[in-house]
Amino acid sequence: MTVLVGTLASVRRAIEQVAATDATVLILGETGTGKELVARVLHEHSRRSRAAFVPVNGAALVPALVASELFGHEVGAFTGAVKRRVGRFEQAHNGTLFLDEVGDLEPDVQATLLRVLQERVVERLGGGDPIPVDVRLVAATNRDLASDVRAGVFRADLFYRLNVFPITLPPLRDRKNDIPALAAHFLSHFAKRHHKPATVVPARALRLLDAHDWPGNVRELQNVIERAVIVSDGDELVVDPTWLAAASPAETARTWAEQEKGRIRTALRSANGRVYGPGGAAQRLGLKPTTLYGKMRKHGLKPGE
Repeated sequence: MTVLVGTLASVRRAIEQVAATDATVLILGETGTGKELVARVLHEHSRRSRAAFVPVNGAALVPALVASELFGHEVGAFTGAVKRRVGRFEQAHNGTLFLDEVGDLEPDVQATLLRVLQERVVERLGGGDPIPVDVRLVAATNRDLASDVRAGVFRADLFYRLNVFPITLPPLRDRKNDIPALAAHFLSHFAKRHHKPATVVPARALRLLDAHDWPGNVRELQNVIERAVIVSDGDELVVDPTWLAAASPAETARTWAEQEKGRIRTALRSANGRVYGPGGAAQRLGLKPTTLYGKMRKHGLKPGE
């Protein structure tokens, strides 16, 4: 489901310029602006398109296992390593590795990633032989990496290695002229998927969509259109105004983030800082431990807090 329209003409042009090269690309933008979509388009239009596109979310990786996920491990490399694991870089050999939320990687992983990019080899944990890898890296983040470099939380040398060809995706609220085309695209896609008759986005629905601030960006619009397709019985798409919150993007995001952070902190306290196992914070929140670790890193929380 590939669509890049409207004021994204500059993004399309940037993709056309860099796709055929092996240059590292850094995609910048808020959550939900379509960073993985751009990465996939870059891959599809590259000489590597016949090989694998391997996406990985740095924020969702368990800190203790990040190196194993990215670079692999041998049997016995650590407790529980009962069989060899091929890391994401090896999986992406001759293809593209999309590393989302690169700004959330720990300093030691940042150092290893820099070496891989410089030397084009990986070493599995517990293994001594370097393994050559030919990988095109596309990284993404919603953080201000330049500020993180100044604050000393992100390596300057890695930042400059990643920032070869930056592409910035504007939030949907700053490019509302894209909404009609995006809505029509999502309508066509989901009408086919759900076998629904809707084919038209009426003017009244477009007015509702245009009036919304879209704190969740393109991803939120996609979800709204899919929901509307499901409930629509005729040719015209029906959008319920109650689905669209009136709060500003900043206020909505801040309120939601504060609530989530509070719930996680409460669960950690109740579990005495334990994430895994029965009665752990992950179980209390109904989340996978890996997902909870990603959210904790996003909010700057540690198990012992």
